[in-house]
Amino acid sequence: MSMKNVDPAFQGAGQKVGMDIWKIENLHPVAIPKSEYGKFYSKDSYIVLQTGASTSGNRHYDIFFWIGKDSSQDVANTASKKAIELDAALGGRTVQYRELDGYESDKFLSFFKPCFIPLEGSMLSGDKMINTGKFEPSLYLCKGRRLVRVKQVPFARSSLNHDDVFVLDTESKIYQFNGATSNIQERAKALDVIQYIKHKNHEGKCQIAVIEDGKLVAEADSGEFWALFGGFAPIGKKSNTEDSPQLETSLIKLYIIMDAQLQAMDGPLSKSILESNKCYVLDCGSEIYIWVGRVTQLEDRKAASLAAEEFVSSQNRAKWTHLVRVIQGFETLDFKANFESWPVGSGTSGSEDGKGKVASLLKKQGVSVKGVLKAASGKDESPPLLEGGGKLEVWWVNNNVKTPIPKEDVGKFYSQGCYIILYTYHKEDRREDYFLCSWLGQQSTEEDKRAAVQQTNLIANSLKGRPVQGLIVQGKEPAQFIALFPSMVILNGQMNVGNKKDNLENDLTDETSSGDYVMLLQLYGTEPHNSKAIQVNPVATSLDSTRCFLLQSGTSFFTWHGNSTTIEQQKAAARLPEFLKPGTSSKAVKEGTEPAAFWNALGGRQSYVSQKESQETSGDPHLYACEFDKGSFQLLEVFNFSQDDLLTEDIMVLDIHSEVFVWIGQHVEAKLKQQGFEIGKKYMERAALFEGLSQDTPLYKVTEGNEPSFFTRYFAWDAAKAVIQGNSFEKKLSILQGKPAQTVEKLQNRLSNITSGSDGSPEQISDNSNGVRKGVATQKSAALAALSSAFTSTNREKNLTKVTRASFKPQSSAATGASPMTLSVQLEINSPANPTAEVADEKVSVTISEKVETSITEDAESKLTDSEGSATENGTKLKGSVSDAHVQGISKDAETKPEEDGFSGTYSYERLKSKSTNPAPGVNPRKRESYLTPEEFQKIFKMDQKTFYEQPKWKQQRQKKAVDLF
Repeated sequence: MSMKNVDPAFQGAGQKVGMDIWKIENLHPVAIPKSEYGKFYSKDSYIVLQTGASTSGNRHYDIFFWIGKDSSQDVANTASKKAIELDAALGGRTVQYRELDGYESDKFLSFFKPCFIPLEGSMLSGDKMINTGKFEPSLYLCKGRRLVRVKQVPFARSSLNHDDVFVLDTESKIYQFNGATSNIQERAKALDVIQYIKHKNHEGKCQIAVIEDGKLVAEADSGEFWALFGGFAPIGKKSNTEDSPQLETSLIKLYIIMDAQLQAMDGPLSKSILESNKCYVLDCGSEIYIWVGRVTQLEDRKAASLAAEEFVSSQNRAKWTHLVRVIQGFETLDFKANFESWPVGSGTSGSEDGKGKVASLLKKQGVSVKGVLKAASGKDESPPLLEGGGKLEVWWVNNNVKTPIPKEDVGKFYSQGCYIILYTYHKEDRREDYFLCSWLGQQSTEEDKRAAVQQTNLIANSLKGRPVQGLIVQGKEPAQFIALFPSMVILNGQMNVGNKKDNLENDLTDETSSGDYVMLLQLYGTEPHNSKAIQVNPVATSLDSTRCFLLQSGTSFFTWHGNSTTIEQQKAAARLPEFLKPGTSSKAVKEGTEPAAFWNALGGRQSYVSQKESQETSGDPHLYACEFDKGSFQLLEVFNFSQDDLLTEDIMVLDIHSEVFVWIGQHVEAKLKQQGFEIGKKYMERAALFEGLSQDTPLYKVTEGNEPSFFTRYFAWDAAKAVIQGNSFEKKLSILQGKPAQTVEKLQNRLSNITSGSDGSPEQISDNSNGVRKGVATQKSAALAALSSAFTSTNREKNLTKVTRASFKPQSSAATGASPMTLSVQLEINSPANPTAEVADEKVSVTISEKVETSITEDAESKLTDSEGSATENGTKLKGSVSDAHVQGISKDAETKPEEDGFSGTYSYERLKSKSTNPAPGVNPRKRESYLTPEEFQKIFKMDQKTFYEQPKWKQQRQKKAVDLF
């Protein structure tokens, strides 16, 4: 593709991950400063480029051209044409979206969270509102269950209705008016608008009031609200306009573009119809797609886009009809889903031509391509595993009977069998959590598979639905599953629990000429969390130089190491004989030094071929919301998602390619809650057709409030949000106004078995209408729990037996509304040498990592100093503070040791890099970035530490890999 027709303004575009915006001025794109991002004016048109990076290191691009409602046709056409030129500058591999003012797509809005409010006038014109010093009230209509669309409406009673949610911004207070029949989730999203307006217009300082339509209670807020409209009076019904779009019911139709005209095509939709040198229009009613063949010319692409826009106009379609342009090889899933099937792997893919093509184009433009070809490793640094030290139970399922597996056989799986695995563990707050899985052998019967799933459901129901449930198919075991077992071996055949004789000898079927049973196990994986052994055909052709094998011939064991194996692989192989037959030793055999007995057991020496192990890696995560309407099931993708998108009334599907999660909110209908796995399987069937997802991919059902670490890693997870009770609106309102009472109570209940008063009984919290004493008491409970946790390991070593005194002093923070505390504690310490000795007069220093926050009203600050609690006994005094750090250490001589996971000092970037020639001593390799100075951290990551750690773990890891800090 020739670059001579590409606008100079696009030189170097897409080189960095993030957003770029151009405004159309004098029919040319002009880059606007980042300080103006998010400000879109109704008389202007803009081009927005969003550059992302996949887990494989490839760049992917979305181009949006936004047309203001008062923008001229020439400016709008220029934005459309220039978007195509920008695509050319990026190698012709983008997806483009036409965005109309007031009718923006969900994907566009997701990049401007929490809300997007267009401005009147033009960025450079004199149409901006003149600041007269007088605050003018503004009324906004808020629509959207997942992404809020905000529209300013006239400040009049006639603008209100019973079906929608409105936000009224006044000088001293922001009001939210909830129509009587408005949606709960829309009410919750309107609170995001209030938060945005509060910070934008009031510097974060103003009151908030919620007005419920139809509830004429004698409240000052309600009276003030209606007084602004001239007093209370009935409001009208909502007018039926195209602001409330209805889905088109017309059939999907495909057109080919010939000589700038659309010609209808007949017959079933098939990918084979689309030719690489042509452009097509796919009319789906609510969306219209322009499909562009990869060998079409730049001018043909521009003509196709204009023809499609004229088609939309001539059809008199609604303004909210979305126009999306896709390039061959980079089609979206929504586009492909309109065809009968879409062969996976056909055509161009982003992973095939991505980085090299973009780098070449940028180089032609004279732009530095340093770092463009550097792909992030597809291998995760270390997946988040479940907390250790839990209780593991395994059952074998046969003929609908659940039989416990003896402890010595836990970790041995047979391909003809089905198993149930229950792992009970404790998180940091000492609450029991459960990981419950069904493991289905590849050769097991359908009856046993169904029985295993049914028995698993019975266990889950007995535990009140709290366990994370998983369906694991043989060969697709994820890291968090494998890590539960000291060793994991998958054997052929069926186990026989009733026979005391070793199952291994029962299942061996191959015999050598000498009559010895022969078994060959191949070791997969290189790390403890992914190492497993699988029985393979006992012949020489099964060997592989990149793997380790265990060969059993009669009573003899050989551990065979391929020449290309690692020390970790060899160590894992060496553990297998003892696991299979305790007391058994094996002979280590290196490739090329095999004895005759080794080859005789395999039927003689033969040549073998090494094959690279294909590891299932996580792809870019995608989140989908499930919509149910009169029995139909629809999936809507949630773009640029966060924890806040997990709405308690919804069922969500998280697809990371190597695993699929079905997340179920607490307020979902009971009937739908039972269909979690069925919903997940329906999604996987769809993803198999268009994305090539394996039907054996691990599938999980996760309920709200019981999310495991291997799920939360894909969000910037805030544990405090996870315990808030109520529907979406109540949860969001609680966060906006401060920590809710129900959260405090829940936290207190969790810690009640740890914290006690001076007499050993649970602390009694006096009721108080403003909730201050209750919140402070809970802080005390949480702090004591944290202290108890901090000394768990130390108690074993130093016999620190009891906290005998504790006093708490909250310190109010006007900036955050939270209350950090100073904690003074007395400990009774028994000497290890003499457990019955008197209390030692020694000092201990500790800082506890339990983040405890509560909302404290300004008028209650004076009462906080009276809220200290204590229990008096003689003992050693300990002083510390509760913060969001961690246990920093314990020392008898009152010296605070550095924490195991970090160090308070700093080092230079060059010494912290994993490949440094002068590495810094004592650095935790998993947290290298934490040793940087704030200035150097900002320079390297282009963001501050707070922003960095608010990202999901997988994003943090990817960025650390890019700068050699992992």
